Amino acid sequence: MTDTPETDLPETDLPDPDLPELPPRLALAWGVAERPERVPRRELSIERIVEAAVEIADAEGLAGVSMARVAKSLGFTTMSLYRYVTSKDDLLLLMQEVALDLEFPPAHEPADWRAELREWAVFTFELFRRHPWVLDVPVTGAPVTPASLRALDAGLRALRSTPLDDAEKIATILLLNGYVRNAAGLDRDLAQANTAGTDAAAEVGPGLADALRMLVDEVRFPYLRPIVERGTYAAYGTSTFDDEEDVGWGLERTLDGIAAYVAAREAAGGPDAGAVPGCVPEEEGVAEALALAQRYTSDAKVKKAAARRKEADKRVREAQKRVRELEKALRDSRKAEVEAVRAARERAERDR
Repeated sequence: MTDTPETDLPETDLPDPDLPELPPRLALAWGVAERPERVPRRELSIERIVEAAVEIADAEGLAGVSMARVAKSLGFTTMSLYRYVTSKDDLLLLMQEVALDLEFPPAHEPADWRAELREWAVFTFELFRRHPWVLDVPVTGAPVTPASLRALDAGLRALRSTPLDDAEKIATILLLNGYVRNAAGLDRDLAQANTAGTDAAAEVGPGLADALRMLVDEVRFPYLRPIVERGTYAAYGTSTFDDEEDVGWGLERTLDGIAAYVAAREAAGGPDAGAVPGCVPEEEGVAEALALAQRYTSDAKVKKAAARRKEADKRVREAQKRVRELEKALRDSRKAEVEAVRAARERAERDR
């Protein structure tokens, strides 16, 4: 039995006539959809279907989940599932709802926004670690289901003592959630590569540092080359993903940035004081960067220069390959020369 949350989906009653009509999957998630009649001889329920699907996803990943696979695991026909869940998309949303049903730690008293946000991020990271398939569920919009909104609410609670306005608080949670999802995805991908033996750096093994010193030259990689030469990159590339060091370092730097903004907002006089002094308005900064990117990607001169750079890179690689071949030929020649001298010495000793 896999580790699934003990809480079930909401009990579903007759639809509330005062509520706007919701898509079937949202109505199921909120418990406002009418349930189908029970199967008399053997009870099948939405809860059992979702629990079985979560168990399959925990064991095999999201690719292992299908309506037929879930039905088979429960001993029912595929068509019987559609009486409860109308599509696989609906099933995925309900699975995610169960996986995200997480109890966050209680609030700190007095409030400590940084400590509480840290706990929120770490708890979310561990949720993704227990159910890594959640990272593969497509993001189709803002959170609108009970469990996802409870997670958002817990994050907003952590920011209750800050002077940030509503939009800034939500943006802060999105920023932190993006970091956590990226870290959890990296953790999962590295674990899978290690298990499958497809980690290219690990395949090279101890010789990785020497190989990179030969391949990473100062012309194409002027800023990476010194790091490779010192062996720092190879050591980092072959190290295992560490929660406290790798996740923690990035998390603390993200919190540092938030702290700087919170302090600037406090100095500015709170959420109603307008723009934060010293901070470039995000609309201006992003618009300028987008405009630059569009100019670079569409400018004919830039494209021509990029093509010349790629061609030069190709010639450099070919020249480096030729150099390595010549160096190997030189080493082989020296080895053959040493062997010839040794053989000649042995013959001379035998002839005496």
